[in-house]
Amino acid sequence: MPHIKKAELIEGVVYLASPLRFRSHGQPHGDLIIWLGNYKVSTPGVELADNTTVRLDLDNEPQPDVVLLIDEKLGGQASISGDDYIEGAPELVAEVAASSAAKDLHDKKRAYWRNGVQ
Repeated sequence: MPHIKKAELIEGVVYLASPLRFRSHGQPHGDLIIWLGNYKVSTPGVELADNTTVRLDLDNEPQPDVVLLIDEKLGGQASISGDDYIEGAPELVAEVAASSAAKDLHDKKRAYWRNGVQ
C-alpha cells in the first residue's frame, strides 16, 4: 500500500501511526536526534537512522523513531539488505512513546529484546 507512509508489523499485527503532536512527540524526537547525532559524529563506525524499517524477524518489522548501528564490518549485529533495509537487531533503538506507550512498552519491547536489541 504505497499511500501509507508509516505502518509497523509488531508480533504479526499491522499498526498504522497516529497523527503526532509537537510537545509530546516531535520535540522529544528532535532532542533524541540531536543527542544521538552528536554521539554518531564523535564515534567512528556508528550509523544513525530516523524512522527506518527494521526487519527483526518474520513477525516484526518496526519503524523505531531513532536507530544506532555499529558498522557490520566493525562487529555490529545488524546489516543493510540489498534493498536498503536494516536486517537484524540494531545496537540501540529509541522510541518516543507518548501516544503509543501500550504498544511500545509491551509487544514491541518484547520483540526488540527477543531479537537481541541491546
